Amino acid sequence: MSSKQVRLLVITGLSGAGKTQAMQSLEDQGFFCVDNLPPSLILKFAELCVQSQGKVSRAAIVCDLRGGEFFTSLAEALEDLQRSGFQYEMLFLEASDEILVGRYKESRRRHPLSPSGGILEGIQMERQKLTELRGIAHKIIDTSNLSSQQLRHQVAELFGNEHASGPLTVSVVSFGYKYGIPLDVDLLIDVRFLPNPFYISELRPLTGEHPQVQNYIFSNSLAQEFIEKYLDLLEYILPHYVEEGKRHLVIGVGCTGGQHRSVAIAERIGIFLKEHHYTMSVNHRDAARNRKGDRTK
Repeated sequence: MSSKQVRLLVITGLSGAGKTQAMQSLEDQGFFCVDNLPPSLILKFAELCVQSQGKVSRAAIVCDLRGGEFFTSLAEALEDLQRSGFQYEMLFLEASDEILVGRYKESRRRHPLSPSGGILEGIQMERQKLTELRGIAHKIIDTSNLSSQQLRHQVAELFGNEHASGPLTVSVVSFGYKYGIPLDVDLLIDVRFLPNPFYISELRPLTGEHPQVQNYIFSNSLAQEFIEKYLDLLEYILPHYVEEGKRHLVIGVGCTGGQHRSVAIAERIGIFLKEHHYTMSVNHRDAARNRKGDRTK
């Protein structure tokens, strides 16, 4: 087995952001996982994977601040890995300060950079120390609004499709701009220029998954022309992503609240992807949030 046949994933990020759950998800997908490996041993570990003669073809390594002084050499270790002919992917996990503080208080754990207390100060110091690594990460997942199960599913979707029916997995995510843009989006569509069903009283409590809402949106000639042109664009560019070796693509579709227009457009894109035999999923991040009583659009 050559070095190119070993799929190596490095997981890092903020303490409390979900690295353990991510590793467990990868183990379920058949990855050989090592937690808290010193960066100086990464190259040796990759060489051992090659020497396993195919027994270890996918491996994941968790490296974080628990490694103390060893951790500071991670970027250098990854450069050595590439110089030796190994390719790797890096997954960076993060969450908001507020969420991380809450998780630490709930678990009653101490932050590794604040052993005597001061959780927030420790989180902010860690965020600063990890700036360089975040910048070279291939994928960033913000776990602030994800349950453990949702995180495990997302990691499996990103990295566990080794035997998927196609070479490219496409995730379509609808969202509301007022809740923020998803961090891992590759292609971003802003559909706030389309007529808003929120202002139609009988459509307001529904989502873009309902036929009534979809009929309202796509009866408009602007929406018809837009979706036709955008699907033509996808038909053109997706094969080129495959040629470049991209394994996973995230398409973000945003409107103001993430309940009507973005949902309907995302659903239509999902139908297109399915018809073209791409491995795909459609997720409506904020649709349920709006139906629970947030009336501002």
